[in-house]
Amino acid sequence: MSQFTQGLEKVLQGDYLDIIVRGIKMTLELAALSWVLAMVIALSLVVIRLTNNKVAGYVVAGYVSYHRNIPTLVQLMLWYFGISSLFPYELQMWLIDQNAEFLFASVALGLCQAAYFSEDIRSGMRAIPTGQVEASRALGFGYLRSMYYIILPQGIRNALPSLINHTVLLFKNTSLAMAIGVVELTYATREVENYTFLTFQSYLVATLVYLFFSLLLMFSGALLAKKLNKVYAR
Repeated sequence: MSQFTQGLEKVLQGDYLDIIVRGIKMTLELAALSWVLAMVIALSLVVIRLTNNKVAGYVVAGYVSYHRNIPTLVQLMLWYFGISSLFPYELQMWLIDQNAEFLFASVALGLCQAAYFSEDIRSGMRAIPTGQVEASRALGFGYLRSMYYIILPQGIRNALPSLINHTVLLFKNTSLAMAIGVVELTYATREVENYTFLTFQSYLVATLVYLFFSLLLMFSGALLAKKLNKVYAR
């Protein structure tokens, strides 16, 4: 048995495997929570921006520009080290007890990714004929009901390829959370490497895990898009 194989087996056994598994679990939890937050905010931004209210439009445009032009890592640092320091001392202590690193990482990633999701959905909505909005109004639908039942579902379907790409990006960006102490996959991999000194084997495992989940997200997105196209083609 080669030295490489022995090292790989060592990384994938016992306590080292437990560390990696916990890191994978934390990564998936962080990605899921951030994605939900990002999608909720993105849909709200799109609805607000399409009201044609100039002030609201400028506010949303400013939000999008800020989060798309500031590095995600800087936003993570700002939330964890900057904004958290503005809270009362008692609240800071409570947040520390409640795994503040994970909370602030989820918020920072969610807010950042919402800017990309909102632009994806807005681009998808541009492909919808304006006659559909007029038809929904003629049927007695108000603005919010038209958006909820008619416009947004079609916009999301049109934007699905871009949304999937940015979902994969969000999953990969969870690795940045290690900078503020979140024990996700990259952090866990570094711990294993520090214990075993098996740098290549440790990061090879992390690379394969990231690749697996990224490809799984892309494959699932392709299946969803194919299914939706069949439904709307009927």
